[in-house]
Amino acid sequence: MLNEIIGILGLILIIVGNLTIYKKKAIRRKYTYPLLIVGGIFLTIYSIMIRDTIFIVLQTIFIASSIYGLIRINHRIKNKK
Repeated sequence: MLNEIIGILGLILIIVGNLTIYKKKAIRRKYTYPLLIVGGIFLTIYSIMIRDTIFIVLQTIFIASSIYGLIRINHRIKNKK
């Protein structure tokens, strides 16, 4: 039961993050990428709990790409100042 709750929560966070992806950069920086990262972490935990190796790898790559996106958007904002 707990693993399903973790999986559902992770999926909801990723969906909400994707719904905010086309907002202003300030909103993306503050909400989108953190939601994607936390959602990815929850889904990685879920993948570990159900022992799905392929999904663990894919979620790890998803988290890394979300972190890269957050770093990139923060770098662009710093360069504009």
